[in-house]
Amino acid sequence: MRATTARLADTRWGFLALSMALNLFSLWCRAHRWGFLFPPGARPTHLFNAVMIGYMGNNLLPLRAGEVLRAYVVARRGESFWTVVTTMIVERVLDGLAVGLMLAGVFFLVPVPRELEWAALLFLSIDVALIAALGAFTLAPDRVRRLGAALTHRWPVLAARVSRALDTLDSGLAGIRAPSHIPSTILWSTLIWVTLIATTWTCLLASHLDLPILAGLTTLAFLGLGVSLPSSPGFVGVIQLACWAALRLFDVPENDALSFSILFHVSQFVPVTLWGLALLLVEHVSLAEARRPHDSPPLSTGT
Repeated sequence: MRATTARLADTRWGFLALSMALNLFSLWCRAHRWGFLFPPGARPTHLFNAVMIGYMGNNLLPLRAGEVLRAYVVARRGESFWTVVTTMIVERVLDGLAVGLMLAGVFFLVPVPRELEWAALLFLSIDVALIAALGAFTLAPDRVRRLGAALTHRWPVLAARVSRALDTLDSGLAGIRAPSHIPSTILWSTLIWVTLIATTWTCLLASHLDLPILAGLTTLAFLGLGVSLPSSPGFVGVIQLACWAALRLFDVPENDALSFSILFHVSQFVPVTLWGLALLLVEHVSLAEARRPHDSPPLSTGT
């Protein structure tokens, strides 16, 4: 512990400030991309506020409750709650694809222990299945509807619910299906993950770990794999384990890996949480309201 404290005290603060700024910029890019996941003609507002509040909620609340807050901030201003939720599902699938591509790159470029390969392969398998299912419904929604009707026709109540769910999903997928949105979605997705790789790498430099940018990519891929699993609020422990597993591939001592994980965690947690809490007051959002987002009356839109 003494060695870890000494490493933290020797932080390169300029690199750390840059890492924190890059992380906030990645969230701004995420909010911008989110707008292109809505159906053409939709005019969702306060997306950046919603993203920050959502990430703050995930940091402080269990079961990713921040996602409910995030959807509520946008839905209360006129958008359909379930359309908003569908765009968030699409966003998660896109993020899973990015993490999967990074993990695949790590497999080709870095020797990975077999026990880590199994975890990554399981994640990739689930990710591919989700992408395939979403792609099938995006490209052939009528066929999926007929399949759903055929599987549930014996249970009219269930069939009606499945039909309504598929209609909502179809509406929410209009954004990703629109040809005019595809280039922007790809561009902003690329910018998000390039920025996050730079965020991780500059934090490594702040910790006096002068490693190649490949180490930043590897650490981010392992973090993406780790936080995709259910965990405690703020991902305490998960981030430390993911950083240790990634940095052991680059022969980083355990104390140094632990110091980096703490520095990285705190530098990402504190600014986002404080900003999100401030925006919670600006948006006049409470958890009690967010429990019934689809029943709340829409407010006037703002900028």
